[in-house]
Amino acid sequence: MSDDKHIDIEVAKREWEERVLTPAYQRFGQQESPTRIYTPLDAKNFDYIRDVGFPGQYPFTGATYPTSVIGMGMKMMASGGADVPMRRAAIYSGYGTSEDTRDYYKDEISRGFTGGPNLALDLPTQCGYDSDEPMVEGEVGKVGVAIDTLRDFEVIFEPFVNGRDLDKIATNVTINAASNVLMGMYLALADKRGVSWDKLRSTPQNDILKEFVSRGTYIFPPRPSMRMFRDSLVFFTKHCPGINITSIGGYHIREGGASREQDLAFSMAIGIAYIQEGIKAELDVDSFAKRFTFNAFGGSMEFFKEIAFQRAARRMWARILKERFGAKKAESMRIRVPMAAHIGNSSTTKQRALNNLTRAVVGSVAAALSGGPPAGGPPYDEPLGLGWSREAKQLMMDSIRILILEAKLADVIDPLAGSYYVESLTNEIEESAWEELKKIEDMGGAVAAIEDGYMQREVAKSAAERQHKIENKEEFVVGVNCFTDERELDVTTSKIVEDAYDPVKRAQAEEKQKAKLVDIKRTRDNTEVSRLLRDLKESAKDESKNLMPIFIDCAKAYVSEQEQCDVLREVFGEWQKDTFV
Repeated sequence: MSDDKHIDIEVAKREWEERVLTPAYQRFGQQESPTRIYTPLDAKNFDYIRDVGFPGQYPFTGATYPTSVIGMGMKMMASGGADVPMRRAAIYSGYGTSEDTRDYYKDEISRGFTGGPNLALDLPTQCGYDSDEPMVEGEVGKVGVAIDTLRDFEVIFEPFVNGRDLDKIATNVTINAASNVLMGMYLALADKRGVSWDKLRSTPQNDILKEFVSRGTYIFPPRPSMRMFRDSLVFFTKHCPGINITSIGGYHIREGGASREQDLAFSMAIGIAYIQEGIKAELDVDSFAKRFTFNAFGGSMEFFKEIAFQRAARRMWARILKERFGAKKAESMRIRVPMAAHIGNSSTTKQRALNNLTRAVVGSVAAALSGGPPAGGPPYDEPLGLGWSREAKQLMMDSIRILILEAKLADVIDPLAGSYYVESLTNEIEESAWEELKKIEDMGGAVAAIEDGYMQREVAKSAAERQHKIENKEEFVVGVNCFTDERELDVTTSKIVEDAYDPVKRAQAEEKQKAKLVDIKRTRDNTEVSRLLRDLKESAKDESKNLMPIFIDCAKAYVSEQEQCDVLREVFGEWQKDTFV
């Protein structure tokens, strides 16, 4: 648009504000308008090819891929056919003992489930402790499944054989600090089944840096932790082309309290640190960056801002890979993420929980308008405890079906491209994130910023500010800080089927898991175990050694997770700085 046209719009806008807008809001006793408009003045110099590009093409602002088969698959299923054939893991799941989780998957398969495990792990496992460690008493099997040795992997995967064997399914494992130990068990299981590693499809979360910033399931200090990351990056790149190296979780940082801009900047800084590990290992960036995924970025109920956020994230990552690291392949520049805009689980409330269905649908519409398919989640009972009810999952799935089949939101990609408001917001969010990223880079990068406590302090500060706004009614949450008197109804649904997670089994899990571990340690070759642990200790002292082969050998000898992590604690030390506030 020419400068003359911009001047014409500026003049017309001032005239409209004086003659039309001001009298309208003053009529209601307002000092300023409660709404604003966006015009070409807010998206000056907009260039579609440069700033957005076609879906699946640099800079990927509009969408990661040129098209989506989600809508097509839903239509095929609605017509009585099968879904589009894709290897994917199940919804995040797992509890109790490995036998409990095995039985859960058996039940899911009987109900038509076709994916692979997406393992939620209990806190002892995430922190590198076995079920018989006194420190973790009371936590075994509570927020996920307990995994102590290869035996647990063998049990969990019992339903996944023949047409569901490891080379036919995808497997996700949500583990970070001890990721290499558990992936050693997964690869050992593949060996025992005679499945070639190059046929495996798996995603360990393996995003240790965000654990220091938000979730807290770290074990070792940042720098030894990055050595562990390097080992898996190099090993998977060379031997396991179908295993994703990491699933970067800005989502967790946002859920911990980070602002939208912090979420984006911190995620980019962490991603840069991981990419640099591959470069330092003398790997070509295009050989491994394509195996980076993002678990998700955070979300909120701010509809248009979350749409713009996703567009900014895709463009920012693409620019970093192309301009900073010299990536040449489109696959290296894509943000591979399973979901687009969403509300974030922290937007759900225990109060009047069924309202969360409405909130989730808002997020699903935002997802469809931000370059991805409608997401539908989380189920409305997310804040009520571990394990969604089947009723909540049914409503979630139906909401996705309605948005795709009836509202037809999967029929177009990035429909808001060119919107003065959305393009302006996209630019604004990206620019703010670049500014924050520069601060981190000036400190020496993500690892240095974590060691200093900068990221942790900023997240805590942002979380406190948001809580303050809610408590002071500067921000409203329906049913929490407004519309809460006795005239309001807490609407619930009927309970039709039993919970997917058996509360009795969960309560019994710790003793069963301990007994199983005693038996394993009694019957295994403990001389071989001692030899392997000595080998692990000596190799860990040598920075140049890749520890992945030793983890695999340890798994095959039924060395427990804690036995391996304790050796590494001895060599690497433990990270104790749990607060910087």
